Amino acid sequence: MTVGASVVSARPRPSRLRLYLSLGRVSNLPTVWTNTLAGVALAGGAAAPELLALLALSLSLFYVGGMFLNDAFDREIDGKERPERPIPAGHVTAAEVFGVGFALLAAGLVLSLAVAFATGSALAPVALSGAALGGLVVLYDAWHKENPLSPVVMGLCRGAVYVTAGLATGGALTSALAVGALVLSAYVVGLTFVARQENRKSYRAGGTLALLGSPAVATLARPASGAFDAVFLALFATWAVVAVRPLFVSAEPDVRRSVVRLIAGISLVDGLAAATHGAPSLAIAAVVGLGATLVFQRWVSGT
Repeated sequence: MTVGASVVSARPRPSRLRLYLSLGRVSNLPTVWTNTLAGVALAGGAAAPELLALLALSLSLFYVGGMFLNDAFDREIDGKERPERPIPAGHVTAAEVFGVGFALLAAGLVLSLAVAFATGSALAPVALSGAALGGLVVLYDAWHKENPLSPVVMGLCRGAVYVTAGLATGGALTSALAVGALVLSAYVVGLTFVARQENRKSYRAGGTLALLGSPAVATLARPASGAFDAVFLALFATWAVVAVRPLFVSAEPDVRRSVVRLIAGISLVDGLAAATHGAPSLAIAAVVGLGATLVFQRWVSGT
């Protein structure tokens, strides 16, 4: 037995809770919560605070379930590139991770329908949107390594969160919701293009900067708005520059640092959408979401 193997085997097995938190990348959940609020605002939906909390939980289950399935499907690749992940490290079986992942997706769909029922929303559109979200999650997880369109699938997953949240609270598929979902999807596509380079030696930003800047472009394309919107746009633009800066340093690009900042920036995309559609309180909540994600990422890895 080698010295390195002895060191690895001597490490204590993480608790089941710690394993599940790592598998679910729960540090990124604040971005799902702000997605939920933005989707409701853009669709013109409404719900009591406790129902909004249940809706955020529902969409969180979709997210965490997708993260579980991501590890389960990627177990062989992770065994080569990221052997510290729970499955290749031998801390949990692939069968258990698959089972929990699919169960969480099912629970998310059921809970979203329960919220729709409680708000008096039509169940069929919510069921369709939730099923589409779950299907996109599984499609991405099962076929993303060799699929050149996988970033688009990932972007559509986030866009579907907007739609599901809006429909589950009595909102409609408004033009604002459609545009907001497309803008969020474009940002996440750019983020995913960056993340795909995380384990490679070279990096080319290419057209991803245009995708990452699409929320700002969409805001500027709207008629002139108030000072609050302008301040929030400046905040988003500043954070976007901070997020991509590690990609352009003179030394080897720090892709991982850029990715975790871009993930946290999803909340600012939500906030910008809320700010430009007359919901400044939700925009402020999005800033809190950004901060919470950054704090949680210090505790549980966001990638």
